Amino acid sequence: MKTWRLERDIRVEDPYDLVVCGGGPAGAAAAICAARLGAKKVLLVESTGCMGGMGTSGLVTAFDPMANGEEMLVGGLMREIVETLYKTGGLGPSVKPETFNKNYMHWTPFRVESYKRLLDELCIAAGVEVRFFTRLIDVDADADAKKIRGVVLHNIEGYTYVPAKTFVDSTGDAVLSDLCNVPCREAGRDTPRIMPATLASLFTGVEFSTMWAAQKTMPPGKNIQHEMLFKAIGEGHFTQPDKHLPGMSQVGFNIGYLNGGHMFNLNALRCRSLSDNVMLGRKLAYEYTEFYRKYVPGCEKIEHVTTASLIGVRESRRIVGEYELNIEDYQARRHFPDQIGLFNKFVDIHPYDCSDAEWERFQFEKSMRHSLKPGESFGIPYSILVAKDWTNLWVAGRCTSSDVQVHGVIRVQPAASMMGQAAGTAAVQSIRTGEPANDLDTRELIGTLRAAGANLPQPELSRDMTRA
Repeated sequence: MKTWRLERDIRVEDPYDLVVCGGGPAGAAAAICAARLGAKKVLLVESTGCMGGMGTSGLVTAFDPMANGEEMLVGGLMREIVETLYKTGGLGPSVKPETFNKNYMHWTPFRVESYKRLLDELCIAAGVEVRFFTRLIDVDADADAKKIRGVVLHNIEGYTYVPAKTFVDSTGDAVLSDLCNVPCREAGRDTPRIMPATLASLFTGVEFSTMWAAQKTMPPGKNIQHEMLFKAIGEGHFTQPDKHLPGMSQVGFNIGYLNGGHMFNLNALRCRSLSDNVMLGRKLAYEYTEFYRKYVPGCEKIEHVTTASLIGVRESRRIVGEYELNIEDYQARRHFPDQIGLFNKFVDIHPYDCSDAEWERFQFEKSMRHSLKPGESFGIPYSILVAKDWTNLWVAGRCTSSDVQVHGVIRVQPAASMMGQAAGTAAVQSIRTGEPANDLDTRELIGTLRAAGANLPQPELSRDMTRA
């Protein structure tokens, strides 16, 4: 491979207390909560023009289940966000408080622009410096000391070097961690297959009352959208006979969010794969528009508004952390002294291709799949946020340390927000006490998170984090 050496002098900025790379639900929570706790200079770096990640740029406009049928598990900043959206009319028209604070396996749809504005307002109020349209491109790290000194950023103003005391990687793809040579598990390299991705869309002109009336005529256990999908596939409507359709959800009075269409074998760590598949995603969105208009009652006047500007990647890189949360922990409903969040969701791994054999496997595993019952929960330990042996680096969101099956549970927005809040809180504690990320007093961390509204009822605490 030919190489060309790039050398240049770039501007060095004044140091920050914390630099957060990635402004999704994890990164926004890390930055806001760190600033609220007194971090003097917090910089949030985001490559797009808004925070919220998959919930905004990705148009995944519904929060995954936050309660377990008896109580709201998700607390802290995420609870503040969803309650504020409810009070200000930012949630879907059918949402009631019990949707998110009690009901079992209920999603909470929200309005994208309301969520964007709320995150803006929270960052401004906390004093977070946000740089949109800015990318992390390199890192200055001491590999022996396992410590980051600074990062190299790029935007319309050129290159800049930003030193800081602490760093949070909330890029989703573990970009910062990978630049530091943190060991990572890559989908397709360290696993036999890659979870498929989806390009979400927004639609208008949907008469949901008509769709729901048609649903009431269906036999028990049957879904009108799914049954019409099978009919359309049988009639050769789609480019690919993809039988798995999460479906159209109501986010406005006549506005629907579609989680539909899979891009199989997409490698989110390869630009060619991203480029080819986003074009495929737009083609599939057109096919789904025509499908709903032709086959699904209430969608005769449907209009496709837009596809997302971010692909809904479900799997790329996951760090190797101080602990790897695994399916045995999940099945045991395990709780940890250092847990920073509670959750209850099924293992959500989509079919890997369109073959009949894969659909049968998926259906069998769905019928047998791991799922917690109402009233149950499992814990997310602090130690999955810490890259093994690193002293001032935390990871939050989709790229934390877990096996594939648990990754299928915690790769979603509410869990990411709780992890981000814990990472930002831990960074502030590290600055104040001098404790490294990989040897933080988790008793104090849990106390601070509880004071900020996190739901952490574990009766026993430990100074030390859970380790392998």
